Amino acid sequence: MAKRTGKVAIIGAGFVGSTAAYALLIEGAASEITLIDRHLQKAEGEAMDLRHGLQFRADSRVTYGTSYSLCRDAEIIVVCAGAHQEKGETRLDLVKKNAAMFREMIPSIVKHNKDCILVVVSNPVDILARLALTYSGFPASRVFGTGTMLDTARFRFLLGERFGVSPESVHAYILGEHGDSSFPVWSTANIAGVPLRDFRQYDKRAMEGIYQQTKNAAYEVIARKGATYYAIGLAVARLVKAILSDQNRVFALSALLKGYHGVNGICLSVPCVVNREGIREQIVMPLNAEEKKKLKKSAGVMKGILRGIN
Repeated sequence: MAKRTGKVAIIGAGFVGSTAAYALLIEGAASEITLIDRHLQKAEGEAMDLRHGLQFRADSRVTYGTSYSLCRDAEIIVVCAGAHQEKGETRLDLVKKNAAMFREMIPSIVKHNKDCILVVVSNPVDILARLALTYSGFPASRVFGTGTMLDTARFRFLLGERFGVSPESVHAYILGEHGDSSFPVWSTANIAGVPLRDFRQYDKRAMEGIYQQTKNAAYEVIARKGATYYAIGLAVARLVKAILSDQNRVFALSALLKGYHGVNGICLSVPCVVNREGIREQIVMPLNAEEKKKLKKSAGVMKGILRGIN
């Protein structure tokens, strides 16, 4: 078990990594935030900018460098490094570039820290979370990806707009791949325990439109500004805070499935309870027949990609 240091190491000081560090600093979730990037000047610049704000958030410290030795004593290591998704490119197009990077990176991290929790943010997150699990040799409870945590947040935001309530009052999930084979769990989606279909704003065609907006959200943002990083940075900060605060909160995370509605050996997003030990348990949602079929389809896509890598 990792020492209770409250330290978080972020691998990759690009848009996502630096935004996650900024969000963590605002949250005051970590005692130390260290940025590790192969480009020293980039890591140094981001660290300088964050340090200049420590007068307003003095309960944290910020360090930086290029060496994986900085991972030592970190309770959580957040992996954001990797090639970025370009305009017109799917997350799965990144797989060959980033799989090769993980093959070298993960053992280098483990060399300096064998007790941490590994949180994978880099895309395609489901594939890379599975590779990180293999290359680290860690238990599955300590290696997982952010998965559809952000997709679910986007979904709830759009549903909240449709039904006129706060996204926090919408209980609905996007599960499966963080990508094109994801699927919405309509069968249990509700507001205050009332199924969405019982509200006057419910319309099947509109619901399908909301899912399509959710699925394509990253592509739309990338087409307009080149990258997505604000929302995922906030998601990482909320996840890290939940872990370090031992909150037992539930998030849709990409975790290794073992008999989850018949799916095995692959990382896909399902609701997971997280605390300071990592994933405490996976919550098995009562999916209907169509949703089970979509989960298995998503697993099939991921397994095909993994076979290609191997």
